[in-house]
Amino acid sequence: MHTVVCIKQVPDTTEVEWDEERGTMKREGVPSIINPFDENAIEEALRLREKHGGKVTVMTMGPPQAETALRSALAMGADEAVLLTSRDFGGADTLATSYTLCAAIRKLGEFDLVICGRQAFDGDTGQVGPGLAEHLGIPQITYAIQVEMTDGRCRVRRLLEDGFEVVEARRPVLLTVVKQINEPRYPRLRNVLAAKKKQITVWGPEDIGVDPDRCGLQGSPTRVVRVFRPERAWQGEMLQGTTDEKVQQLVGKLRAAGIR
Repeated sequence: MHTVVCIKQVPDTTEVEWDEERGTMKREGVPSIINPFDENAIEEALRLREKHGGKVTVMTMGPPQAETALRSALAMGADEAVLLTSRDFGGADTLATSYTLCAAIRKLGEFDLVICGRQAFDGDTGQVGPGLAEHLGIPQITYAIQVEMTDGRCRVRRLLEDGFEVVEARRPVLLTVVKQINEPRYPRLRNVLAAKKKQITVWGPEDIGVDPDRCGLQGSPTRVVRVFRPERAWQGEMLQGTTDEKVQQLVGKLRAAGIR
């Protein structure tokens, strides 16, 4: 069974900084990590391989430094890694991204399963996975919390707001997974060292045969007009002293505010 996992490298959520003048996220010099939902996607692919055999290919589209995310996935246990990188891919929205990923997956050849994280922490749209399924012309099952593979079919338990739903589809199929599906493993030191030496396949537009007009910024019908940090309507205050003193201070402040 061949499983393809699509991942994204995102800024570390604890290190996000903003350019207030331009209203954009600062990415230069900011530590990057694998999108947390995508770590669960990698883990689920590895568990399915351990149970049913086959191989796991991890793929990402991004600048050359995205290689770091792929090596982390290899350290977790992925068999192969593909990096899609080119200036022509820069500025892609979800439509252009899913189109490019589709072309690369088709170049890989036959596959049984494509797994994506539910959404990326930076864009937060949750659109790339479903868009990729549409480009590939295969079924999609989102919000997967449990996956079973039997007789050429994929049986998935989906997480809903008010319960669960069980859906079954014939392979190949695309899944998006939620955080609750598993706990990603920590790579062993020997696997980390081995991942540093592994070959990573690097493809540009010519390698996957894409139409330049449908890639990157040129192929993106949507634009991010402005990104900004919401202003706080109030400020918190830390009370000092013993517990009794803090209680007295809090009661006094509530009374002063007219709260009885």
